[in-house]
Amino acid sequence: MGLHRGTLYICAMPNELLQHCLELLSPLGSLRSRRMFGGYGIYVDELFIAIIAFEQLYLKADDQTRMRFEAAACAPFRYERQGQTASMSYYAAPEEAMESPALMLPWGRLAIEAALRANATKADKGRSKIKARSHPSR
Repeated sequence: MGLHRGTLYICAMPNELLQHCLELLSPLGSLRSRRMFGGYGIYVDELFIAIIAFEQLYLKADDQTRMRFEAAACAPFRYERQGQTASMSYYAAPEEAMESPALMLPWGRLAIEAALRANATKADKGRSKIKARSHPSR
């Protein structure tokens, strides 16, 4: 995947790709999709794990899973915004994983694990802010 230029507005998404991705991810749990930026966000049991953009499925990654995606030659999600390259912690799903739910399952699980860690980090930061406000420095 190359660098996508322009704003993060993405052209209309073929409904077939969305349906195919939902089918591939269905063994992971209860799914829902939401339109965003002209593409879609995909949630498993209310956990944000994937985006569909530029006619490609991208799965959530983090420092613990990034190497697995890179070893499978998966491209990171990148786009150009205001003349700068921007990226998010998502990687394209491996081509072979796009063939069946069974092949997608381990990749989907990696995305869930990354999303759970990201949510835990956000919750920890929120607790730290609350604690700091309740104990002001003297």
